[in-house]
Amino acid sequence: MMNNAIQTIPLSNLALIFIPVLIVLAIIWKWKLDIRNSIYAMSRMFIQLLLVGYFLVLIFENDDIFIVISVLSIMLLASSWIALRTCSIPRHTLYLKSFLAISLASVTVLSLVSQGVLELDPWHTADKIIPLAGMVFASAMNSVSLAGERLEAEMKRNVLFKEARIIAFKASLIPITNSLFAVGLVSLPGMMTGQILSGVSPFIAARYQIMVMCMLFGSAGISSAIFLTLLRSNFEKKVDP
Repeated sequence: MMNNAIQTIPLSNLALIFIPVLIVLAIIWKWKLDIRNSIYAMSRMFIQLLLVGYFLVLIFENDDIFIVISVLSIMLLASSWIALRTCSIPRHTLYLKSFLAISLASVTVLSLVSQGVLELDPWHTADKIIPLAGMVFASAMNSVSLAGERLEAEMKRNVLFKEARIIAFKASLIPITNSLFAVGLVSLPGMMTGQILSGVSPFIAARYQIMVMCMLFGSAGISSAIFLTLLRSNFEKKVDP
């Protein structure tokens, strides 16, 4: 019989997982790489997740539509900004294009999942729509980031825009495509693992994970395609004749 109680991790036990983190940081330092960026990223992750954990408890207890929309808006604005971290073009120049690409793809996919697949009623059920939105926004953000970085690299090699766009689009889908190949064979992704640990039947968890993988692939592909199309004007001197 499945156990419905998930184990609470004591902070003393949680501290053990930082051992491999310290090993990686030691390697970065030993190989004379910039360790500050990794330390900053890990510190920011730790603080953000602790804060959001307490914050989400309050949100989940109150499905106020205005609060949910505000949270989703902040997530969308932040992901659109972070996605441009790898681009050499000033962020403020590309921010609107990043925002349009991520928002159009994410809202489309999220609407289909929440209203078509899960039939959430109301749609702004906080403990469901916010985690789903987080996955969709993150997938689109990473795809846009990879697409922008690779397009710039190809354009610097004097590749024509149309060809560079295709190369960048393919590169932006590498992480999610690898995940599609590996899921169930190499790894059990986050949602499926969490549900199984919570006592949900693996058969049911598999259906949810299929939904998630399609959701991530769709948001990644649509957002990067829109972003690459919008970037044409930034490279107008090097576009195809």
